[in-house]
Amino acid sequence: MTLIVLEQAEKEFSKSAADYESKEPGLGTRFRDELAAIVDWILEHPEIPRLRPRGYRRVNLRVFPHYVAYVIRGDTLWIVAIAHAHRRPEFWMRRIIKL
Repeated sequence: MTLIVLEQAEKEFSKSAADYESKEPGLGTRFRDELAAIVDWILEHPEIPRLRPRGYRRVNLRVFPHYVAYVIRGDTLWIVAIAHAHRRPEFWMRRIIKL
């Protein structure tokens, strides 16, 4: 399966990692590591998370209050958002329509 991360999702990730690192040295690295493990898991098991009504799937991070939202189109897995779970829910939904 091919993985594509939308530019907006990469920016969300970078901003969150920088914010965590500014709060406590090493925290941004822990965020990056947890996210990498979740993405690896998603690639191994893309169909396990339930399909939500608007056609996306979501996996919550365990330690940090973020989630990875993605869609599967053919043999491609698109990460559309790396979002904070308590801020502006589903602000990224318009990105799915463009895929």
